[in-house]
Amino acid sequence: MDFAIPSHIAAMREQISQFLREKVYPNEQAWFDYDEKAYPACSEDHPEIKQLQAEVKELGLWAGHLPREAGGMGLSIMEYGLLNEIIGRSYFAPRIFGSNAPDSGNAEILWHYGTAAQHEHFFWPLQQGAVRSFFSMTEPDVSGADPTLLQTTAELVDDQWVINGRKWYSTNANGAGFGIVMAMTDPDAPTHLRYSQIIVPAETPGLTLVRPISVMGHTTGGGHWEIEYTDVHVPAENLLGKRGQGFAIAQTRLGPGRIHHCMRWLGQAQRAFDLMCEYSTKRVAFGGPLADKQVVQHWIAESAAEIQAARLSVLHAAWQIDQAGAKSARIDISLIKFSVAAMLMNVLDRAIQVHGGLGVSDDTPLAFMWRQGRASRIYDGPDEVHKMVVAREILKRYGYPERKV
Repeated sequence: MDFAIPSHIAAMREQISQFLREKVYPNEQAWFDYDEKAYPACSEDHPEIKQLQAEVKELGLWAGHLPREAGGMGLSIMEYGLLNEIIGRSYFAPRIFGSNAPDSGNAEILWHYGTAAQHEHFFWPLQQGAVRSFFSMTEPDVSGADPTLLQTTAELVDDQWVINGRKWYSTNANGAGFGIVMAMTDPDAPTHLRYSQIIVPAETPGLTLVRPISVMGHTTGGGHWEIEYTDVHVPAENLLGKRGQGFAIAQTRLGPGRIHHCMRWLGQAQRAFDLMCEYSTKRVAFGGPLADKQVVQHWIAESAAEIQAARLSVLHAAWQIDQAGAKSARIDISLIKFSVAAMLMNVLDRAIQVHGGLGVSDDTPLAFMWRQGRASRIYDGPDEVHKMVVAREILKRYGYPERKV
């Protein structure tokens, strides 16, 4: 594994950093305010963001997660990770650079599993940023850690899928053009062949946005939504992939999705670290700057060590995927999913503490980053599940018998 950053990637990292400093960071608060004041409008549809998307496309920095034939940059996972660490420093930047969740994951599975017609009607408008999308998998009445319990159903009736159920945490559903829904299509099949994924246009009768979900006391237009599906009819050809392939498609989506999250969390942690260091040199208490205090120096040193360890772990997982595919890196991905999430929260907590009352206000991005970051230990598999996966694989080397849950 070569730790050197390729020269063309280094140049793009600096280009993206400059773009964020000049055109994104100065406008973040206005975009946050747009969410609050124009609710239920979505900040991701703000005209300024649309304009910046066009500029990014002109720069050739659009959709780093997709191959060139799919309109992306054709980067390896490691190369994309090195860019995404910079992009991840701002909540809005992934949208501006065409790589935000859930659109990025939806685009990937549409590209890999979609038909020619699905590419034309759903993939290309999504890839070009003409529409947004959502992913409907999690349900309020069953554990998200065990998707085999999902209750939403889809019955094939006269060449139409009829969908019934309730989902939540369908991110960015408000104003989206379509969603991809995980539903039970074969209740009598083996457990992991019971579910399929189906594309549902947002304007389909019976699809109701029930409510935005308040997260840590904040509700914004582009956040998480609860959705009711009541006799929602879509054509049979809206099936994504093959019938019963829902879990296989989900893993195709979630594996890269998890490492993409970790890359962005590195960026968030680095930005919080920079803010902490800068503020500690300027804020004076008890006769000198906070940077003079031993406890603050310890926090800075510990944060630097944790960020570096997380960065190397993420890059190793990315390298493993590039070398042998996502399946070979399953344990590496689970390992970074919980360890990088913990690192993010550690660094954010220290940065907030150094900022004191300012840190828990919304006058800096830290409080928002903390509210968003806390969910990192839950979505795409809670810490406990990923730790269980890692531990079981390790214990096999010591003769521990494999058991099914």
